[in-house]
Amino acid sequence: MARGVRKSSLEKLQKELADVQESIQQHKNSITELIEKEKEIQEKISLEQFKEVSSILDQQKMTITDLKEFLLSRTK
Repeated sequence: MARGVRKSSLEKLQKELADVQESIQQHKNSITELIEKEKEIQEKISLEQFKEVSSILDQQKMTITDLKEFLLSRTK
């Protein structure tokens, strides 16, 4: 049974190039998504750190202003 016309070397290379370009685009999209996810996680980490500091301030019955003054006095 005949399988059709054979592809030339040029056609094979063009198909291979198209496959590689498609793979590159998929990886670029994945990297973009990962960068966005990284930013979201960093923002969540910052928020959690702020919550910890806020909790400590509450326990110590301090305000943000008190903390700021304390830190500024330590650097002098």
